[in-house]
Amino acid sequence: MNGKASHALALAVSVLFAAPGLAHDTWVRARGAATVGKALVLDLTSGMAFPALETAIAPERVARAGLRVGGRTSVVVPRRRARASLELVATPEALGLAVVWVVLHPRTLSLTPEDVRSYLDEIGAPDVVRERWRASGGKSWRERYVKHAKTFFATGSPASDPSWREPVGLTLEIVPESDPGALHAGDTLRVRVLRSGVGLAGFALGVAPADGKASLVTTDAEGRASLILDRPGPLLLRGTELRPSREAGLDWESDFTTLTLEVALR
Repeated sequence: MNGKASHALALAVSVLFAAPGLAHDTWVRARGAATVGKALVLDLTSGMAFPALETAIAPERVARAGLRVGGRTSVVVPRRRARASLELVATPEALGLAVVWVVLHPRTLSLTPEDVRSYLDEIGAPDVVRERWRASGGKSWRERYVKHAKTFFATGSPASDPSWREPVGLTLEIVPESDPGALHAGDTLRVRVLRSGVGLAGFALGVAPADGKASLVTTDAEGRASLILDRPGPLLLRGTELRPSREAGLDWESDFTTLTLEVALR
């Protein structure tokens, strides 16, 4: 994708989240600086006002969590459920740019028709989903969802470790194509959204800076999107992929995914 196309994509299909936050975001962030061989605490939380910690995830909800750095992968374990977050512990064993990911067990929600309208607007649902719901008579909505969360942090002075470009295998995953350890205000961030390892076209990707209005950008035919980082601070990327369910008692199934990044002042 050339620079002109990237810029056009960054500006196109950008809309405000006008709906109330029916789909709470779940994200993970490192607490403090990381050092090789020392335990690092990360916060796993759900809320509607990133980056504020709001609701602690129950430890039993974590299906799996991992750390990868310098070609090494290890398990991330819950430490304790604090007031507003589930504290996770990761111990990086190599220099590089570490990635931590978390997958939660499935849950089911039910929404009224009024809630469905707001929810579809909030996540930027595609027309095909809206049309299918309207064709059903705009009835109540029962959905089973799985949440995925991912973050990056450097371990000391990173050695040459290009593994940040590689997906970790989440069902729905945001993979950076710009170095997530070297982001500055004014840079263009390029990412790719994968569904089971394949680029997801036409996907609405939410962009939520810590002190600004959230917006949406849409991925291209290969699942790629670009955005200009207009301010320093923590950044949340998020998205929800919906598909009809074939299971009795369910209307839809979905995957939620988030990626937190840190943008430095230039």
